[in-house]
Amino acid sequence: MDEILDNLGRTIATALSPAVEQYSVTHQELTVKARSADIVAVLRFLRDDPRCLFWNIVDIAAVDWPSRERRFDVVYHLLSPKHNARIRIKIETDELTPVNSAIEVFPGADWFEREVFDLYGIAFTGHPDMRRLLTDYGFDGYPLRKDFPLTGFVEVRYDDELKRVVYSPVSLTQEFRNFDFLSPWEGPDYDLPGDEKAGKIGGQGS
Repeated sequence: MDEILDNLGRTIATALSPAVEQYSVTHQELTVKARSADIVAVLRFLRDDPRCLFWNIVDIAAVDWPSRERRFDVVYHLLSPKHNARIRIKIETDELTPVNSAIEVFPGADWFEREVFDLYGIAFTGHPDMRRLLTDYGFDGYPLRKDFPLTGFVEVRYDDELKRVVYSPVSLTQEFRNFDFLSPWEGPDYDLPGDEKAGKIGGQGS
């Protein structure tokens, strides 16, 4: 399987040079790294070339690397039913540089790109409806960025009396639990219910 994927990766890298910078096969998965500016051409080739025929777009996701100059990877997952193969395409971008939309090649990329925009703040040029998808219109920030606070900024709820969505500052409704031992493998100094059975053999009294 790895040999087949390696041959496919070499074919793609040769046909699309310099748009494809490199490829790798790890754990029987083919990953191709492409230039951001050429992503539409790369996706079209992967869809149409008889050696590929990746007709199905499975997902578009992103990964945040805050310490990197181009901090985001945008990751495309495609499936070829014809060849029973999958491929992952990665491109890099930063906070300010939009990525060309894949909708003209894969119309199904619509909501995938909106989700990436909503959660990471990566915009897609040429998308017909670049709005948030999972969070509310007035949401502040991008929840899957590594620098987003764990509790968020505000919480949203529907107020039945006002008949509308209202915002309020985040509040932790449950206090943190206090444990009196250091790890799950260390018990407390006092006896817990059921400990009296520990001294009995076979579940019977002595």
